[in-house]
Amino acid sequence: MPRPASPTRREDLLNAAREEFIARGYASARMEDIAARVGISKAAVYLQFASKEAVFRALVSDIVANSMPRMAPADASALPVAQQLRQFIIAAFALVTSPEVIFLPRLIVGEGHKFPELVRFYHDEAIVRIMGIIEALLMKGIESGELDCADPRHAGRSIAGGIILTALWLTVLEPVGAEKLDVARAAQIHADTVINGLLARKEA
Repeated sequence: MPRPASPTRREDLLNAAREEFIARGYASARMEDIAARVGISKAAVYLQFASKEAVFRALVSDIVANSMPRMAPADASALPVAQQLRQFIIAAFALVTSPEVIFLPRLIVGEGHKFPELVRFYHDEAIVRIMGIIEALLMKGIESGELDCADPRHAGRSIAGGIILTALWLTVLEPVGAEKLDVARAAQIHADTVINGLLARKEA
């Protein structure tokens, strides 16, 4: 029976898989090429991951696990909700446009029609959790009287939509000539627009 994978070797394999998916996409990526990137045999990869789909799922799960604390740090929970929401939006813009993450939206859009089960996994593992954080912040702000929002669920989707569109703009639209986007500026404006629209107005 094979020994459990060491954390370093698993991380190396997932990093290699990320590079392979970036270079070739999901359909064309091969387990032997992932193995070659870390200098091991294809059989050694299969000792740790049963299939290419298992590699992809593990990679997405790792990305999400590493990203969530950066977008919603525990030490921010005592801040005003508007400030928490601003920090979340700015961190989310930076994360989804980072080299280690931005390939995912492009891959899902480009190849998702051929691999619907992977789209569903990405939706459940990443998108639902992001929207859940936003919705929880909105509910917290409503309960405290800081925010005014008639429909936190749909508002959360709208807020997340601006974040996701930014990743697609960079990976899908800019390469065909769309105006280059200043991500940091876009994040600030998105946060301003969202928060200014949600802040509860005091009665005169």
